[in-house]
This record gives sequence, structure tokens and C-alpha cells, in this order.
Amino acid sequence: MQEDQKPTAAPRVSFVSLGCPKALVDSERIVTRLRAEGYELARRHEGADVVVVNTCGFLDSAKAESLEAIGAALAENGKVIVTGCMGAEPEAISARFPDVLAITGPQQYETVVEAVHRAVAPAHDPFLDLVPEQGVKLTPRHYAYLKISEGCDNSCSFCIIPHLRGPLVSRPAADVLREAEKLVRAGVKELLVISQDTSAYGRDLRYAESPFRDRNVRTRFLDLAKELGELGAWVRLHYVYPYPHVDEVIALMAAGKVLPYLDIPFQHAAPNVLRAMKRPANEEKTLARIKSWRDACPDLALRSTFIVGFPGETEEDFETLLQWLDEAEIDRAGAFKYEPVAGAPANDLGLAPVPDEVKENRWKRFMEKQQQVSARLMKRKIGKRLHVIIDEAGGGPSGALAKGRTKADAPEIDGSAFVESRRPLRPGDVVSIKVERADAYDVYGSAT
Repeated sequence: MQEDQKPTAAPRVSFVSLGCPKALVDSERIVTRLRAEGYELARRHEGADVVVVNTCGFLDSAKAESLEAIGAALAENGKVIVTGCMGAEPEAISARFPDVLAITGPQQYETVVEAVHRAVAPAHDPFLDLVPEQGVKLTPRHYAYLKISEGCDNSCSFCIIPHLRGPLVSRPAADVLREAEKLVRAGVKELLVISQDTSAYGRDLRYAESPFRDRNVRTRFLDLAKELGELGAWVRLHYVYPYPHVDEVIALMAAGKVLPYLDIPFQHAAPNVLRAMKRPANEEKTLARIKSWRDACPDLALRSTFIVGFPGETEEDFETLLQWLDEAEIDRAGAFKYEPVAGAPANDLGLAPVPDEVKENRWKRFMEKQQQVSARLMKRKIGKRLHVIIDEAGGGPSGALAKGRTKADAPEIDGSAFVESRRPLRPGDVVSIKVERADAYDVYGSAT
């Protein structure tokens, strides 16, 4: 081969993905497109041909982390493309970093790829560059996020997601199901269904049908959950708002079709605060629905997020929240100290801000209360048999404990199961364990 006939080295892209799982799916789509065009992923900024930073812009602390990541990429590489939620307000980035090559908003996959092309042209060889049918995933092989819609139609006063990501845009059910099929064929054992508002899925399409296999499937939360439940993988539902039709999905959980797990962002329990947040404000009705769900599906695990220190929150409001936590028995809960977000309607409500020291005190009290609730619930698992999906290998001759998750635990945000096993356990294995002990967040047991 002559010198001028040697193939050029594949251009290398370093990628930073910040924020929520929905942003991670955006990153996966961009990376899949770049890999299909012959680009390689670099582990470090230094030496890469260009860096892509997928930002988060939900809170000021998230914006600060994004700006720090952009600055680090510029310092280590010099050629940086910015995308993601913070890209919806490009002036905040360009004012700080005028040397970035391009700035795009969330979900603008084509624009990001075009910017990469301008920075470094692809060197694609169709005989050498192979991308798996399911695309490139940034999660472990045995689980994957399945995004079913973009955007949001809600008008929560503390949130600017509709401004950043636009209104609800649902994917046709057949498109989602075909993607899920590919993932399961590729070895995915757990599908984590995500969107900004999973319960609202299909409303913008008037729940239109689309052809899948030998039938038509409605673009509707219940119908999609039913179909996903037939694929042979664990199906975990995230970001579910407690609309009335969620009750119908509980029956699928009781029947073992989808995991008995709901991630519902309740945010608070005091009626005054919920009204100011523009959230459903009847906490007694919510408690009654939670009870009815657990009556129908006793194994149901609930995870949620809450905000403490929202403007106007009184000590009485906060005590109402603590009492509600005790009664609702939320299995997994996290709390955020309220941060004012530029452009959020909450800034103009005229409500008194809660001092930082009070926010900190309430956050600590919330976490202490939730730890007590969680420990009480976890103690009930001792002696039971639970199914666990393995995330980290262990067992066998090594004697090391394998690490996994029960059906009540989503990756990275919930607890873990530590498993003793005579046989080696690998990531993706699903095993039955007998729980021998538990703490506030994790269980320990032996595989059977």
C-alpha cells in the first residue's frame, strides 16, 4: 500500500453527559450517530479532536456544574461544542466562554453532529465501522433507559423544563416498542421507562394507534406498559404523575407484567405549598390512593422527590410534610433545598423566601425522618425471598459479595442488594435471595 493510500485515523470525540437520565438518552443518540459515522470515543479530553458537553440547566447548581465542565474541557482541549438544556439560553454560555465552537439546545441531535463535522470531518469506512442494531448505550449492557416522549405540558411554578425542552411530544407506541425489542434482543434485562411526564404519554397524539407486529397499539401509558410487559424484561416506570389512569397500571404490577415500582415526584404534602407550586393540592386524597394501590399490589415500592424551603413554606407546612411521610411510607425519597431558577414563575409569586439556614435545617430533618421510615420498611424484608438483578459480579470461589438491586431499586438512585452465592454471579443475572439482614437502604442475603 502506498503511503498516501493508508487509511486516516478515526477522529476522536470526548463526551461529557450531565444531568438526568433523559439527558443521558440524548447523549446516547448523539454518540450512536457519531459512531455510525466512524468517530471514536476518547476517554480523556486531552488528545481528542473535539469535546461535546451535554449540559444540565434545571437548577443554578446544575448550571454551575455545567459551566465548570465547559471550562475544564476548554482548558484541556480547546475545541468544545455545548449542547443540552443550558444550550437553550446560549448567551449565558457565550458570555462566559466566547471560544466555544457551537452551542445547541436539548434534543438538537442533527445540529450537534453538524457542529462535530465542522470541527473534524468523519473518516467513515463502512467495512470497519459497525454500530450495534440497538445503538450505542452509555449504561451497562443489562439495563437501558427507554425515552418515550420529549418535553412537558405542566406549568409547575418552580420549573423551567417546558421552556428548555418544549411541550410534550410523544413517540408513537410502535417506535418505542421496536426500540425496546432491539434492546432486549441485545441482552438488556431491565428497561427503565423515562420522560418528563410518563403518565401524559400520548395525550398530544390523541392516543393514536400505530402498527406493531400484527396489531395496532395505542400511544397510551397503559397500552404501552402492557406491551412492554410482554417482552421478557423487567419494566420500571419513572417520572409518573398520579393521574387517575395510573390506577389501571397497578393491576399490571400485581400481575407481574411490570415491576411493582412507581417513581412519582410528589414534591410536597402541605396544601398551601402544593398550590403555590401549581401541583395537585389534596394530600388526603393522595394518601387514600396510595393505600388503594398497596391494597391492590402489596409489593408496590414508591420513590419520590421533595422540595424543602419553597417560598412561603411555614414550619407548620413542613411539619405536615413530615407527618405525611410517616403515613405514606414512601420507600425511597430524596429532598432538594429550593433554589430560585431564573425564569421560573415561583420568583414572581410574592412569597417570602425561606432563609438558607432554615432550608438546611429542614433538609436535615426531612432526611432523618425518611431514614426512619426507610429503616422501618426495610426491616419488614428480613426473612423474605426477593428477586435481585446483579450489577457487579461476585460469588463463587472469590467469596466476594455480588452487588445488585431488588425490584424496589432503580440504578444509581435507590438502594442495593449484597448477595452471597456459591456460584459466580455476573451482571445481568437475576437471582432469588433470602434476606438475612437490612439497614436503612440496603439488603443482604444469600442466593438460593
